[in-house]
Amino acid sequence: MRQELMSLPKTLAEDVAKNLVMVAKLLDDEPEQAYQYARVALRLASRVAAVREAAGFASYAVGKYSEALAEFRAARRMTGNSDLWPVMADCERGMGRPERALAMAGEPEVQKLDRAGQVEMRMVAAGARRDMGQADAAVVTLQSPELASHSIQPWTARLRYAYADALLAVGREDEAREWFAKALEADQGGTTDASDRLAELDGVEFVDALDPEQEADDALKPVAEPEVEEPKVEEAEVEGPKVEEAEADAEPEAVEPAVEELQSDEEPKDAEDEGQDDDAEDSADAEDSADAEDSAEDVEPKAEARSEDQAGLPEKDGDDS
Repeated sequence: MRQELMSLPKTLAEDVAKNLVMVAKLLDDEPEQAYQYARVALRLASRVAAVREAAGFASYAVGKYSEALAEFRAARRMTGNSDLWPVMADCERGMGRPERALAMAGEPEVQKLDRAGQVEMRMVAAGARRDMGQADAAVVTLQSPELASHSIQPWTARLRYAYADALLAVGREDEAREWFAKALEADQGGTTDASDRLAELDGVEFVDALDPEQEADDALKPVAEPEVEEPKVEEAEVEGPKVEEAEADAEPEAVEPAVEELQSDEEPKDAEDEGQDDDAEDSADAEDSADAEDSAEDVEPKAEARSEDQAGLPEKDGDDS
């Protein structure tokens, strides 16, 4: 690819290279954005085979199989390389033409492929068989020395996964579970969902706590109103004295001053009453003393009068007797 870009002007080559880097970076996680970068690179350098190939893979990732097939064919014409033959056959499947994909599996170009390419072509052919309703033939198509090999290759996990899926399609569930487990064992890069398929067969369901779709569904669910229990009168009556006792125990100092205030309020009243009683007694004593003085004055004149009367009487002559 570098040699092809060197044929372009320096500034143009740099722009094309930047777009191709973004395609490779976003292809797996953000295929739509990768597709946009690929279209930009294609407008800038449509005569570069690497650009046509990148545009083909970007179109294939977003399901634009007709565009992808056109780009792959253009890249193959430019290079004369057959490495894109399996993905071209899969584009035929995507366009609803599995018979053409199956025909491509028997073409001489397959013999020019390396081992990985031949395994890929075998999986495409098995998929075409299933598209045509030939599930048992798909199982037979995948049975190969590469499937029976115990060595782990970059394509081993995908081949075992495809075989397990084909077994499950014909109702051989126990064997399918075994091969899903073998696929998971070989899937060191996480290229398949063999673990999820195993869990599904075992009846285990995983829930993603951070799934935004699940959170949105939960947000749309109506929230049940909480039930309010009516207070029981009997319990309130029982608890009332306890609260008062607790308050009395918690604030003993506040109760004593109140009692003292009550006592202080009562004492002045007693003093006033006592004072009034004393005044009444004093007045009564005064009246008694006044009456006594009046009676004494009445007695004294009488006594004086008697003494005067006695003084007026003639003295008895004792000698006469």
